[in-house]
Amino acid sequence: MIIQLQQGIPADLKENILKQVSEIGYKANEVITQEAHYLVAIGKKDFDIRYIGQLPGVADIHRVSEEYKLISRKWRVEPTRIDLGDGVVIGEGSFSIMAGPCSIESEAQIESVVAHLKENNVRIMRGGVFKPRSSPYAFRGMGMDGLKMFHRICRENDIKVITEVMQVSQIEEMIDYVDVFQVGARNSQNFNLLDSLGESQKPVLLKRGISGTLEELLQAAEYIFSHGNEKIMLCERGIRSYEGAYRNVLDLNAVPVLKEKTHLPVIVDPSHGIGLRDYVEQMSLAAVMAGADGVIYETHQTPEKAFSDAQQTVNFWESETMISRMRKAYELRESF
Repeated sequence: MIIQLQQGIPADLKENILKQVSEIGYKANEVITQEAHYLVAIGKKDFDIRYIGQLPGVADIHRVSEEYKLISRKWRVEPTRIDLGDGVVIGEGSFSIMAGPCSIESEAQIESVVAHLKENNVRIMRGGVFKPRSSPYAFRGMGMDGLKMFHRICRENDIKVITEVMQVSQIEEMIDYVDVFQVGARNSQNFNLLDSLGESQKPVLLKRGISGTLEELLQAAEYIFSHGNEKIMLCERGIRSYEGAYRNVLDLNAVPVLKEKTHLPVIVDPSHGIGLRDYVEQMSLAAVMAGADGVIYETHQTPEKAFSDAQQTVNFWESETMISRMRKAYELRESF
């Protein structure tokens, strides 16, 4: 069960609640986030939760049967909306578009992408500076120098930055230069990283593992929440299969299922999902109609010259068309 404590609860009231929870055979795990103070109580004994709910200092109480509890929609009916500041909000009630190159390559490249995003009223730019690559000889990013340049240009143009973090040691040096930390598919079960991102308090976009189940994705998000960070987005980016005609299977079934199971925003990455430039727009529109809260995709002025993921990166003309059509599709969806 989840016990939400009153804000600023006195120590003696909290100790009494912990004592009562222990006496009925439950183990309480204390979680303090940006938003609230919780006790996640684990146990099997059946009892009337009103016994705990009426204790002084308890603001609310819910029984949650799933292994993932804090991110479950069974106790928080209202969806989470993540405010990045300056009018940029992600979650139900709006449709967010995040776009940019796979890798940050140069100042000129950043400026060209930023200009494209501003022209199309896109407020969030994606771009990798630490790149996990299958080959050790592939371009692996510009590192902190690239991130600082990325951050500076975006700040000057009122655009938010989302970029991938790969290990715990990078969080501290990156934190002042990002608005959203991205956890890539390869790190979706790097639990030390998830714990530390929970403590960081920065919004996190958590991608589904390469062959991960939805249960594993939800449990990974629970790690972040349980360490103090409620600002989490789930990202469906395709899962590996035996099919060779495209990069991954973009599991759009996941969108409505996740929306039912969790209160967190659900984002779709069609670029990694299908891995072929010609079909990114179709999968983006399908993601909108499936109920996604946003789409994150790769765009570059000249994709053929991109340092990484050229085959799945759309050019600016294709990107502009996608943005317009996605917004129209979202308006249509909301009119149903």
